[in-house]
Amino acid sequence: MSSEQNDFLFLAPDNEEEINQELTDFWDVLIVDDDPEIHSVTKLALSGVEFWGAGLRFHDAYSGAEAIEILKNNNAISVIFLDVVMESDDAGLQVVKRVREELNNQHVRIILRTGQAGNTPEEKVIREYDINDYKTKTELTRSKLVTSLITAIRSYEQVCKLEYQSDAMNTIVSASKSILGLTDIKVLCKEIIKHMGIILECQPVGLVCSKLDGDNFIQVLGGGGHYESYFGEKLVNVDSVALEQVEQCFSSLKHQHTDSNVTFLLKSKHRKAAIYLECEHKPSEAQLQFAEIFLTNVSVALDNVRLFVKLRDAAYKDVLTGISNRTNFIERVVRFQKPHVNDHVFVLIDVLGFADINSGLGQEIGNYLLIEIVKRLKDNYPTAKLLSRIGADVFGFVIRQDEFNLAQCNDMLNAPFNAGEHVLPIDFRIGLCQQQDFQSTGLDTLKVAYIALNQAKKLKSKEGVYYDIDMQDKMAWRLGIIRQLRHDFAREKLQVWYQPQLALDDLSLIGCEALLRWPSEDGGFISPAVFVPLAEDAGLIVDIGQWVLEQACQQQKRLEALGEEICIAVNVSVPQFKVKGYAQTVKSTLEKYGVKPANIELEVTESVVMDELETVINTLKELKELGVEVAIDDFGTGFSSLSYLQSLPLDRLKIDRAFVKDLPDNDTGAIAALVVSLGAKLGLKTIAEGVETQQQAEFLKNLGCDEVQGFMYAKPMPEHELLEFIETRNKKD
Repeated sequence: MSSEQNDFLFLAPDNEEEINQELTDFWDVLIVDDDPEIHSVTKLALSGVEFWGAGLRFHDAYSGAEAIEILKNNNAISVIFLDVVMESDDAGLQVVKRVREELNNQHVRIILRTGQAGNTPEEKVIREYDINDYKTKTELTRSKLVTSLITAIRSYEQVCKLEYQSDAMNTIVSASKSILGLTDIKVLCKEIIKHMGIILECQPVGLVCSKLDGDNFIQVLGGGGHYESYFGEKLVNVDSVALEQVEQCFSSLKHQHTDSNVTFLLKSKHRKAAIYLECEHKPSEAQLQFAEIFLTNVSVALDNVRLFVKLRDAAYKDVLTGISNRTNFIERVVRFQKPHVNDHVFVLIDVLGFADINSGLGQEIGNYLLIEIVKRLKDNYPTAKLLSRIGADVFGFVIRQDEFNLAQCNDMLNAPFNAGEHVLPIDFRIGLCQQQDFQSTGLDTLKVAYIALNQAKKLKSKEGVYYDIDMQDKMAWRLGIIRQLRHDFAREKLQVWYQPQLALDDLSLIGCEALLRWPSEDGGFISPAVFVPLAEDAGLIVDIGQWVLEQACQQQKRLEALGEEICIAVNVSVPQFKVKGYAQTVKSTLEKYGVKPANIELEVTESVVMDELETVINTLKELKELGVEVAIDDFGTGFSSLSYLQSLPLDRLKIDRAFVKDLPDNDTGAIAALVVSLGAKLGLKTIAEGVETQQQAEFLKNLGCDEVQGFMYAKPMPEHELLEFIETRNKKD
């Protein structure tokens, strides 16, 4: 035994047994060394050492593997005296690594000891391993050993405290989130007791109670453990100990703590409240501090529940009309869903043009109108159930089938309404859903009724439309098409084809029209007449329209590079024109691809022009100023554009194929002649589409039509065919 080890023996106190018997709290110290003598010497050297009123309790391991097993089963060890060289030269270092990484024990403090100084450099070990100290065994006299131990214990306590604080704050945050959203008082109280038990490290057994101003008794609001069943009871009938503690808490306005329970005061303007918790130990100061933080959110949660009870009715009623709102209807209509029962019908009524009334006459008049509609519905259908305002201008109710007549309902709604000083005739659309079609949830029942309502709006049916399963199938098909369109557009599966346009006098190529094509899985194509309206409804058409414009610009530049500087026409939809700054978007696109404005023509339909005339005219003027040509597509199919035609900044009128297909034998050509004549008087060129025969071409030429496109000259074609078409024409020339 070395002289340093002898120092341990000489300095060890001789009253170790006596000290251990007196102390009840200990710091657990693990000695890890393959030499049993080191264990004895270390214990002797540290015998009698106390720190913060606690003695030392030793545990022994004689290998690195044994140390890991002990640490797996004992989380209370605060300090490890660890030999480096045991079953291997780096056994101690491997223990450090496994403790930190495998056991994830970050709080135990580790003092490395080695009997072979210099084998593993101290600086390298300190840098690479999470340890507190690294000494040779010869360095550790008793005084140095005690110093290292106390330093390690102090560090251990700080780490544990920080870890506790972090865990406690996380617990408070989690607990606060879980209780602040609750509206059921019983559930709330149970959660409060559960989380208080976690914070105080005791069983979740206790109760939450309250005493309202003016009451002479304390009422149990809820609890956990054996108190959970006492909801609504008077505390005097529940537990005398709890009653005593809560009363003291209320009278002193302070928290109460005993060796077996703790009572917290919850402050509020409207009532006194308290949390009583059975606790087998006295909470620490830290625990009480964190409980105090949590109590703030508990008070808010209790007040929120109290407020929720008051606001619940308001949340389920329409403030303006006083009838049920959409939320209430959805929750309550489920009661009418009964298999094989068809006694009732759900009537869904939409007020047409309500937004125009609000805009034109003011919101106050709009409100008067809604109130009058509700009054009329109540007067005419006093037995109706769940009369509700489903949307801003949509009402619904459930009524027995034998008490409802659709024709009478229409007559009732067709009579003008008094709204303030105004007498307003109002149009309605009605969707109906029979009880046999009610769904398992209120929301789904509302959805099927809306399917019928939307069908009534689409058909412009004033009589009303009943829901049937075919409508849902069509809706499912419609949604499926839209979903597939989104998918294919995102993956660039759509194509742009081009149909040449020719001058009618010499059949020279003057341009082509960009036409959108959507390939189907069977090798064919889905008709634009099918998918374009769906794209408009789904809000896709703006992005698709911009993509077609960019494709056309790129195609124009490729043709220009081949010596063919022709104009490409691109169709523009109503939603595109409604996008703010559309003309600027077109300008930016042309600049991006370096395309001359005169080489891109935008084709707009009469529906675009007549949708919002003033906005359209301003946008067309901006486009005209850019140098972009504009054509009216399908001209003559509408009924309103003639009176506005002279105010539109246009370049071309396009005669719809409907006025070309029967020329010359089955159509006098009167409308085609009118369009050509009108175009000539307004200084606009005319182009006819859908030309398929020489007779049609000659007829149009004799009328004075300028340009033409149609199957007789060329079908719509992909880019490579367009290039072949142009090359073939050039060779002939």
